[in-house]
Amino acid sequence: MRAFLRWTALVLVSGLALQLFFLGRIALMAVVDPQSTAFQRSEAWRLATQGPTPPKTTGTTGKTPVKTNSDFRWGQHWVAYGQISDSLKRAVIASEDGGFVNHEGVDWEALDKAWQKNEKAQEQASKFNAAVKPKIVGGSTITQQLAKNLLLSGERTLLRKGQEFVLTMMLELTLNKQRILEIYLNSVEWGEGVFGAEAAAQHYFRKPAAKLSAYEGARLAVMLPRPKYFEKVPNSGYLSHRASVIVARTADVELP
Repeated sequence: MRAFLRWTALVLVSGLALQLFFLGRIALMAVVDPQSTAFQRSEAWRLATQGPTPPKTTGTTGKTPVKTNSDFRWGQHWVAYGQISDSLKRAVIASEDGGFVNHEGVDWEALDKAWQKNEKAQEQASKFNAAVKPKIVGGSTITQQLAKNLLLSGERTLLRKGQEFVLTMMLELTLNKQRILEIYLNSVEWGEGVFGAEAAAQHYFRKPAAKLSAYEGARLAVMLPRPKYFEKVPNSGYLSHRASVIVARTADVELP
C-alpha cells in the first residue's frame, strides 16, 4: 500500500512539475518570440530524415500531371503583429474561429456543432458504405490549435487532449488575444516546410505578409486545415470558391 501511495505521489508531483514547466514557457512567450514549436521540430526531423512528401500520381498510367518541388526547403521569418496584413488576420479568424475575440479559449457551441455533424457523417457512412471514412469536422479554436502545435506531440489520445485543454487555459490566462494571434500566425504551417505568414506570403505571392490583399489572405486562410494538399493543387476550384466566401465574411470580423 505504501509503495502504491509513493508511486501515486510521484506521478502527481511529476504532473504538477510538467504543468509548471509549461506555464513558465507560456509566460515567457509574453515577451519572447518562440523560436520553434513542437510540430515544427517534428516536421524538420521528418524532412531531414525522410525528405519531402513525394507527389501523388493520378490515373492508371502512374504519370504525374503536375510537377511539384521536391527539393528540401524550410521557410519561417517572424514578423510583428503590425507587419501582418489585417486582411489575413480577419480571414483566418473568419475561417478558423469566428468567436476568437469573445471566447475564453474553447468555443463550446462550435464543439457541439462539430460533434453533431460528425455523428451524422458517421451514421450516413454506416448506411451506405462502411468502407468509406466520413469527413471529420473539427471544432478547435485558434488558441487550442496553438496549444497543440506549440508544446504537444501529434498523437491523438484522451490524455493529450486533456493536456491541450489545460494549455489552452494557460495561454488565455497568460497572454492577450493579440499575442495569441501573433504567435499563431507566425508559427502555423502553410505548406511543406513553410511556416508563418511571412514565409507563406513570400512563397505563394512573392510579397511580404503586410501587403497581402483580402483575397490573398482568404486563400491562405482556406489552406490551413490541409496546407500540404492545397500547396500541390493551387488551381483548386474549391480553394477559389471558399476564398471568395471568406472574403465576404471578413467585414464582420473583429480584430484583437
